[in-house]
Amino acid sequence: MRMLNLGILAHVDAGKTSLTERLLYAAGVIDAIGSVDDGNTQTDSLAQERRRGITIKSAVASFVLGDITVNLIDTPGHPDFIAEVERVLSVLDGAVLVISAVEGVQAQTRVLMRTLQRLAIPTLIFVNKIDRRGAQYDAVLAAIGERLTPALVAMGAADGLGERYAQFTCHGADDQDFRTRLTERLAEHDDALLEDYLGGEKDVAYRRLRRQLASQTKRGLAHPVFFGSAITGAGVEALMAGIAELLPARKGDAEGPLRGSVFKVERGPAGDKIAFVRMFSGRVRTRDRLLIRAVEYKVTDVGVFEAGSVVRRGVVSAGEIGKLWGLGDVRIGDAIGEPRAGGAEHHFGPPTLETVITPRRPTDRGALHAALAQLAEQDPLINLRQDDQRGELFVSLYGEVQKEVIQDTLAGDFGVEVEFRETTTICIERPVGTGAAVDFIKLGGNPFLATVGLRIDPAPVDSGVRFQLEVELGSIPLAFHKAVEESVHKAFAQGLNGWLVTDCVVTMTHSGYWARQSHSHAVFDKAMSSTAGDFRNLTPLVLMAALREAGTVTCEPMHRFELELPGDLLAVVLPVLGRLGAIPGTPTIRGSACRLEGEIAAAGVHALQQRLPGLTRGEGVLETAFDHYRPVRGAAPSRPRSDLNPLDRREYLLRIARPDLAQLLVR
Repeated sequence: MRMLNLGILAHVDAGKTSLTERLLYAAGVIDAIGSVDDGNTQTDSLAQERRRGITIKSAVASFVLGDITVNLIDTPGHPDFIAEVERVLSVLDGAVLVISAVEGVQAQTRVLMRTLQRLAIPTLIFVNKIDRRGAQYDAVLAAIGERLTPALVAMGAADGLGERYAQFTCHGADDQDFRTRLTERLAEHDDALLEDYLGGEKDVAYRRLRRQLASQTKRGLAHPVFFGSAITGAGVEALMAGIAELLPARKGDAEGPLRGSVFKVERGPAGDKIAFVRMFSGRVRTRDRLLIRAVEYKVTDVGVFEAGSVVRRGVVSAGEIGKLWGLGDVRIGDAIGEPRAGGAEHHFGPPTLETVITPRRPTDRGALHAALAQLAEQDPLINLRQDDQRGELFVSLYGEVQKEVIQDTLAGDFGVEVEFRETTTICIERPVGTGAAVDFIKLGGNPFLATVGLRIDPAPVDSGVRFQLEVELGSIPLAFHKAVEESVHKAFAQGLNGWLVTDCVVTMTHSGYWARQSHSHAVFDKAMSSTAGDFRNLTPLVLMAALREAGTVTCEPMHRFELELPGDLLAVVLPVLGRLGAIPGTPTIRGSACRLEGEIAAAGVHALQQRLPGLTRGEGVLETAFDHYRPVRGAAPSRPRSDLNPLDRREYLLRIARPDLAQLLVR
């Protein structure tokens, strides 16, 4: 059988989970359709999901469509849980992007579509809720063409909009207008078709058009649009036919090299780790031994998604999604077998907020750390950070709803009541110049048996940190090179002002070590021989000295915003946006409504959300999404350090806690 791993993506409340239910029902997987409002859907299994009526964690369900096994992945729509969508993207063959026929294209819809296009993931668009009052057809199609993709292909017409009996009728071979529009659209990427069309062959064979539509959809060049209702089932049969015809289902190479990716980790009832794996080639069987990050684990059990449930059948093969038990310290993003090219790529912006989390009962401090460590397994982007000096725990966030979910999860699943401090903005630092530093063995107060020289140069925005060698690879053992590189990335978690340092190139310019040796007829003597620890301890000192010389600029996260409000209140809202540091664009007036787009510092988003109802008589609708980092205007904010502070050489050496270093400082 062919396999298709299909993602269902949408802005929150567009009806994504309801569509998932309808697809499973239509395929015969479930006997009754669950309701998001009633909290009994197939994929929203968490108590919080049922209570809040939103998807928090991605979930997998499977159904058969003709000769295709579809692994359907329902993803969160709320922007606070975009990290869940991030992890799913790497395992998809295709996607259905759900849009509400009432609300139309929204900010999160645009974020998702841009990412799907950038990754060339074949995407169908399903406009849901045609049975709801206020549903639109022409206006939504126009918005899709204007704000999402000009390469849309309307696959049919919707009748009875806003009524329970609303229906979707597919265009067919007899619809000459559709054939003409389809020919013109496809000819943009098909030279032979364009030549025939311009040559006077207006009536191109319909079968040829459908083949070319499928080809261009699979290459991400065309985006077929279906209308319907997940609640009534209207248009869903047409969508399912489109999934089977237009998206790239294929047979995997089960005999090929072992290659898979872990995109989700959860814990079973007994606390055992369960890895969700998409297999790209090869197969994994129970009792196989897998090497993950240089550690070998034995697979104790294998489950595969089949017909809506997980079947324990001992093997997961290419193209399938399965669950693996027994992988110990497995993490999200780990490769199974050979790593895939371009893995671990980030598709959305990082969390831009952080907060300190404390237990209400001081005796729960250890339990809180253990619980947060488990949550970090499932969501690495919460970036659990501990300040050992102050005994504080920090977590990164996308928004206030995520904070509430973490609080409820800790209380409900772990019995730990917590409190949060005020949420603050996470900044970054970018080097603005070139800086270099070097420490030689046993010279200038260097107590480590290592020579390390580093140079820092600025790099393009969003390029991250690249480490390279200017010394010969064999000048020191490879393990020492690795120790320096790892220490650079670790130390750059906190720059001159305490923020993550990025967008630079770090070059190792000097290296040296004392070879392994000992006194005559004696065992190895650490005092005479360099170790990787010497390089790990020295590197932060050299790196921060070079960074101080280079200098950094602190940058704050900026969000794109889209604000809809009554047109008569624009003059009231604009001054508030100005005081919050927002940069609005040109407003668009449509009747009595006004749409305003622009950018605003992440620090001002929450304040705007709180003030908006009062400013707009409760009619304002605000959507925001991370866009870029901008240099802070005015005094640069700083964050207290939670490391050994290599910016202060004396303090750093004292806190290494080695007697010989303390004696050196005293001398």
